[in-house]
Amino acid sequence: MKLLLDTHVLLWGIAGDPRLTPTIERMIRSEDNDSFVSIASLWEIAIKMRRGKLVAPDDLPVLLDSDPDFSILDATIDHVWRVRTLPLIHADPFDRLLVAQAMAEGMSLVTHDRRMADYGGAVILV
Repeated sequence: MKLLLDTHVLLWGIAGDPRLTPTIERMIRSEDNDSFVSIASLWEIAIKMRRGKLVAPDDLPVLLDSDPDFSILDATIDHVWRVRTLPLIHADPFDRLLVAQAMAEGMSLVTHDRRMADYGGAVILV
Protein backbone atom coordinates (compact mmCIF):
# COMPACT_ATOMS: atom_id res chain seq x y z
CA MET A 1 0.00 0.00 0.00
CA LYS A 2 1.21 3.53 -0.74
CA LEU A 3 0.84 5.89 2.22
CA LEU A 4 1.06 9.67 2.19
CA LEU A 5 1.72 11.08 5.67
CA ASP A 6 -0.04 14.24 6.73
CA THR A 7 2.36 16.81 8.18
CA HIS A 8 1.34 16.27 11.79
CA VAL A 9 1.71 12.48 11.44
CA LEU A 10 5.27 12.99 10.25
CA LEU A 11 6.00 15.35 13.15
CA TRP A 12 4.44 12.97 15.68
CA GLY A 13 6.64 10.17 14.39
CA ILE A 14 9.79 12.27 14.67
CA ALA A 15 8.90 13.45 18.17
CA GLY A 16 7.81 10.02 19.43
CA ASP A 17 4.40 11.48 20.19
CA PRO A 18 2.04 8.83 21.66
CA ARG A 19 -0.76 9.98 19.33
CA LEU A 20 1.07 7.98 16.67
CA THR A 21 0.13 4.53 17.90
CA PRO A 22 2.52 1.58 17.59
CA THR A 23 0.11 0.01 15.08
CA ILE A 24 0.26 3.05 12.78
CA GLU A 25 4.03 3.35 13.23
CA ARG A 26 4.44 -0.31 12.19
CA MET A 27 2.21 0.29 9.17
CA ILE A 28 4.27 3.31 8.11
CA ARG A 29 7.55 1.44 8.53
CA SER A 30 6.39 -1.90 7.12
CA GLU A 31 8.31 -3.29 4.15
CA ASP A 32 4.88 -4.12 2.67
CA ASN A 33 4.03 -0.42 2.39
CA ASP A 34 5.65 2.56 0.70
CA SER A 35 5.51 5.66 2.90
CA PHE A 36 5.76 9.12 1.35
CA VAL A 37 6.22 12.62 2.71
CA SER A 38 5.03 15.42 0.46
CA ILE A 39 7.35 18.27 -0.37
CA ALA A 40 4.32 20.38 0.61
CA SER A 41 4.68 19.12 4.20
CA LEU A 42 8.31 20.20 4.29
CA TRP A 43 7.29 23.59 2.92
CA GLU A 44 4.57 23.91 5.56
CA ILE A 45 6.99 22.92 8.35
CA ALA A 46 9.60 25.42 7.13
CA ILE A 47 7.06 28.26 7.08
CA LYS A 48 5.67 27.42 10.53
CA MET A 49 9.15 27.01 12.02
CA ARG A 50 10.12 30.45 10.73
CA ARG A 51 6.97 31.95 12.25
CA GLY A 52 7.69 30.23 15.57
CA LYS A 53 4.50 28.14 15.36
CA LEU A 54 6.22 24.77 15.65
CA VAL A 55 9.49 23.12 16.45
CA ALA A 56 11.10 20.53 14.19
CA PRO A 57 14.68 19.39 13.66
CA ASP A 58 16.69 21.82 11.54
CA ASP A 59 18.11 18.82 9.70
CA LEU A 60 14.67 17.34 8.92
CA PRO A 61 15.35 17.06 5.16
CA VAL A 62 18.58 15.17 5.87
CA LEU A 63 16.82 12.88 8.36
CA LEU A 64 14.12 12.04 5.83
CA ASP A 65 16.59 11.61 2.99
CA SER A 66 18.65 9.16 5.04
CA ASP A 67 15.66 7.14 6.30
CA PRO A 68 14.96 4.24 3.92
CA ASP A 69 11.35 4.00 5.13
CA PHE A 70 10.39 7.34 3.55
CA SER A 71 10.32 8.77 0.06
CA ILE A 72 9.74 12.41 -0.79
CA LEU A 73 6.77 13.07 -3.07
CA ASP A 74 7.35 16.12 -5.24
CA ALA A 75 4.40 18.29 -6.22
CA THR A 76 3.65 17.96 -9.92
CA ILE A 77 1.65 20.15 -12.24
CA ASP A 78 -1.14 17.55 -12.11
CA HIS A 79 -1.20 17.62 -8.30
CA VAL A 80 -1.33 21.40 -8.11
CA TRP A 81 -3.95 21.76 -10.85
CA ARG A 82 -6.13 19.00 -9.37
CA VAL A 83 -6.65 21.18 -6.26
CA ARG A 84 -9.03 23.36 -8.28
CA THR A 85 -11.51 20.46 -8.59
CA LEU A 86 -11.67 19.65 -4.88
CA PRO A 87 -14.75 20.69 -2.93
CA LEU A 88 -14.16 23.56 -0.52
CA ILE A 89 -14.14 21.33 2.57
CA HIS A 90 -10.76 22.44 3.87
CA ALA A 91 -9.30 25.95 3.64
CA ASP A 92 -5.69 24.96 4.39
CA PRO A 93 -3.81 25.00 1.06
CA PHE A 94 -1.22 22.47 2.27
CA ASP A 95 -3.92 19.98 3.26
CA ARG A 96 -5.74 20.49 -0.03
CA LEU A 97 -2.53 19.73 -1.93
CA LEU A 98 -1.97 16.58 0.13
CA VAL A 99 -5.49 15.39 -0.71
CA ALA A 100 -4.90 16.08 -4.41
CA GLN A 101 -1.57 14.25 -4.33
CA ALA A 102 -3.01 11.22 -2.57
CA MET A 103 -5.88 11.00 -5.04
CA ALA A 104 -3.67 11.49 -8.10
CA GLU A 105 -1.16 8.87 -6.95
CA GLY A 106 -3.64 6.31 -5.58
CA MET A 107 -2.29 6.69 -2.05
CA SER A 108 -3.94 6.39 1.33
CA LEU A 109 -3.61 9.61 3.31
CA VAL A 110 -2.58 8.98 6.93
CA THR A 111 -4.03 11.80 9.04
CA HIS A 112 -5.75 12.77 12.26
CA ASP A 113 -7.86 15.39 10.48
CA ARG A 114 -11.32 13.89 9.97
CA ARG A 115 -12.21 16.56 7.41
CA MET A 116 -9.71 14.97 5.03
CA ALA A 117 -11.93 11.88 4.82
CA ASP A 118 -14.78 14.05 3.54
CA TYR A 119 -12.97 14.36 0.19
CA GLY A 120 -13.74 10.71 -0.52
CA GLY A 121 -10.23 9.42 -1.15
CA ALA A 122 -8.59 6.62 0.80
CA VAL A 123 -7.85 7.90 4.31
CA ILE A 124 -6.38 6.17 7.35
CA LEU A 125 -7.42 8.06 10.46
CA VAL A 126 -4.95 8.08 13.32
